[in-house]
Amino acid sequence: MKLFKKYEFNSQEQAEEKIKDLGTSFDELTEQEYADHNHAIVKLGYLTIQDGVYEADEKGEPIEVEAPVLSDKYSVDVLWDNLDESPYGWKSYEIEVEGNGSHTFYGYNF
Repeated sequence: MKLFKKYEFNSQEQAEEKIKDLGTSFDELTEQEYADHNHAIVKLGYLTIQDGVYEADEKGEPIEVEAPVLSDKYSVDVLWDNLDESPYGWKSYEIEVEGNGSHTFYGYNF
């Protein structure tokens, strides 16, 4: 069973810590840490909530007139493997969006 959920965290660091808490191992050969769970995680970051405004200069290069506005929340999408609800510590960060939002997993609708 797969469960698709969307989350917003207060910071990237908070999201990274929650993800790390799901389980990691260390590969002595490559000297790298890796996830040792079967959940699919996509770090969307600070999503754009208002597009920036751009104009072209005399060479046709874009010039930023107004910067885009980014969310103050760090977004993460997770396709949980063999869970029927968010794991402990994740539920309070769940969000609801209309449609699929800015991301979906192929074959899964939010």
